[in-house]
Amino acid sequence: MISVIVLGAGNVGTHLCKAINDAKNLKLVQWYNRSKSNYSTENTDIEKCYNLDNLASADVYIIAVSDSAIEQLSNDFPFKNQLVVHTSGSVSMRFLNAKNRRGVFYPLQTFSKTAAVDFKNVPICIESTDKNDRNTLKQIAEALNCPTYIINSEQRQALHLTAVFVNNFTNQLYRIAHELTDEKSLDFEILKPLIIETAKKIQYLSPYMAQTGPAKRRDKKTIKTHLKDLESYPDYKELYEKLTKSIQKTHG
Repeated sequence: MISVIVLGAGNVGTHLCKAINDAKNLKLVQWYNRSKSNYSTENTDIEKCYNLDNLASADVYIIAVSDSAIEQLSNDFPFKNQLVVHTSGSVSMRFLNAKNRRGVFYPLQTFSKTAAVDFKNVPICIESTDKNDRNTLKQIAEALNCPTYIINSEQRQALHLTAVFVNNFTNQLYRIAHELTDEKSLDFEILKPLIIETAKKIQYLSPYMAQTGPAKRRDKKTIKTHLKDLESYPDYKELYEKLTKSIQKTHG
């Protein structure tokens, strides 16, 4: 059984703790966070730790904190030659202090504390310079029933960049659509079947082949009408124009 300590009580840390605590062949020894107030109220049976000096011994220490806090936290660890990994998609493994064995355990998924996560749908991207440590991280991912990928730093950073496009930027477009429907007293629920169908299509079509709409058709009349409707939203109008040009450039 692999023993694990998770450090961080944000979105990723909270879900990781629950999943590890529920998994067979894994033992969640402690859950560290500086602030007592950030812990989820659901995970009451997990031993909490608020001081690094009180960290217990474990096979793996998983840092799940903000990117800017990773380096300092790894510097502050009161031990050496332990396996310490972080969960960031964009931070180099080199930012972990070299006094410990270093690695990355990157869950490529969107996390919110209040939304349940099925880890069967969470690809885990693993990075380590040591074969045995890589195998340990792979065993943790397999115990969580996650699809597992061994990647390098350059590949991971590319994945993180593309994830911003397909998740964060896409969600901002949803938010804009939500605002515009609210303005006209329309229920955003009407758009959800379209959102779901669009996501389903790229399971069997490439994004290139799945593209539809007035920009691809070069429907000038419809585009002109849309731009007129966005006159009072100059930022959204500019975004519409840029995305339209991008689609038309892609599809000739």
